[in-house]
Amino acid sequence: MTPHQDSRHALVFGASGLVGRHLILSLAEAGANVTAAVRTAGSGERVQRWLREHGLTRSISTVIVDFDAPEIVAGGPSAFPFITEIHNCAGSYRFGMTAQEARSSNVGIVEKLIDFAAGLPKLQRVVHVSGYRVGGQDPATVPWSEDHRTAVYQELGAYEASKVESDAVFQTLALERRVPWTIVNPASVIGHSVTGESDQLIGLATTIGQIRDGAVAALPGNHKTFLPVITVDYLAAFMSAAAVDPAAAGQAYWILDDATPPLADLLTHVGRHLGVKVPGVRMPIGVIRRLPQWITKADPETLTFMSADRYPTDSAIEFAHKHGIPMPDVLVSLERWADHLDANRFGTVTDHGRRIVHVGGVRTFELGVANSSRVVFPGLPVNADTWASVASGIGARVVDLPGLGLSGGTGIQDWEQWLPAVLGPEPADLIGHSIGAAAAVMAADRLPARVNSLTLIAPFFLQVPMRARPRQLVSAYLRQANPVRLSQQLTGSGASAAALESSVGDLKRGSAARVAKHLALAGSKPWRTELREALGRFTGTVRIITGSDDPLAPEAMEQLRSVPNIELISVPGAGHHPQLTHSGDLVALIKG
Repeated sequence: MTPHQDSRHALVFGASGLVGRHLILSLAEAGANVTAAVRTAGSGERVQRWLREHGLTRSISTVIVDFDAPEIVAGGPSAFPFITEIHNCAGSYRFGMTAQEARSSNVGIVEKLIDFAAGLPKLQRVVHVSGYRVGGQDPATVPWSEDHRTAVYQELGAYEASKVESDAVFQTLALERRVPWTIVNPASVIGHSVTGESDQLIGLATTIGQIRDGAVAALPGNHKTFLPVITVDYLAAFMSAAAVDPAAAGQAYWILDDATPPLADLLTHVGRHLGVKVPGVRMPIGVIRRLPQWITKADPETLTFMSADRYPTDSAIEFAHKHGIPMPDVLVSLERWADHLDANRFGTVTDHGRRIVHVGGVRTFELGVANSSRVVFPGLPVNADTWASVASGIGARVVDLPGLGLSGGTGIQDWEQWLPAVLGPEPADLIGHSIGAAAAVMAADRLPARVNSLTLIAPFFLQVPMRARPRQLVSAYLRQANPVRLSQQLTGSGASAAALESSVGDLKRGSAARVAKHLALAGSKPWRTELREALGRFTGTVRIITGSDDPLAPEAMEQLRSVPNIELISVPGAGHHPQLTHSGDLVALIKG
């Protein structure tokens, strides 16, 4: 159905990308009709699903775009007489391309898009995404000579050079074809200012991931090195407003937060927020350029972005103020973005329902159903990820204990304040595995009115104590373990290796020493006695689940068998980690 001729209708190229998706939300919020241009039907379905998940209740249209075809969309401009604005977020943001690949992706798209736009009868604006390092090119230089093009591409690298050329080509063609335009030159686009959400994992995100993994020996740059950022929701709101403001026609805006700290300070702040050790040494960019990439771990194409340059932001600040678009706090936005990246393990995990929450003074990782009253506390030496399938099956949330997995904090000493905060306002059903069983029992003992039931899986304090080993030896073993080796140690088979990859990563990254400390404490006779006594004081329903190959201690079993509120359950063939080997049995038992 063709929209009313007076309605605002936006066509968004690059709709499946980070900026494109958030832009559609902003346009819809502003009352615009939207058509999303995507490469495939599958991509269109994913965009639609993402929009629904992010609260969009109104429908949008999709159209397949093919920039290699004679007509980039079927039917050409005549099929879209209702389009009033185009937003060009298309292109390739990727390092390592050849010059030909980069020109095709970024320059070629601009040429074909302007040809298409020139034939739209109701078009009022094309908003083009350029870049803060490449914007402001002189259209009089177009067409570039081959010598000039070769020199620019060699100096800047294929990606940045193609963006420089496309900025100039866009202006030239738009002026020639009388296509009204606005250019936005955003800084490094980071996640949403509130949720931190982003799936863009190159550039600054890569460096933060390397710091998170302890793979950076020195921070790049000095006290003047400036790599500015901007949140994706701010950029989207700006673009939506610019498309319909007559004063924005023919203007280019540098959109970035001038309050972004110098690069090394930014990385230090984010690293400390993530709770990792940050290098104190700073390495000048000139030195990084001269060192081999295998030493610096820096893509050569990223180095041109690291400079002391500042940018003409006054007009963008004035425009945003005029339209009531507030600039989010840059440090808070960076922290939320880093939390999102960390919770999703920097793109290696794509499951929904992963987040960092701040409870009881501890930066805490959880997965599963947010605010669920069913709470799982994982055991050792594994993390919450190993419980993901069980959590999905029972509608629970799993939280890494303080100091373990992806959670901050130092360990059991944090439990006193952390446990009441993590339970939530409603009475909870707690599922505790191994050391997590201790956390569940302590919560029930201290807050009995807020705990409905306990499900204790392989509770160490009711089992025969493990043979004590030196903490340093245990820590060294865990740091050196690989997934197959750890799977064999925990389950007797290498079959759970894939499920343990993230746990191994956490151990190598720094949690091994804390795991060893917790394991040593688990052998403490006074603490085991304290936990048994606390369990005896709880009057709610208790289920104790153990594997047949990892039973309770005989005296504990004898004592508990006659307690009326306690049910003892054995899973045939299971060991100490039934979530890895018998997840379906656990789901059935816990749900039942």
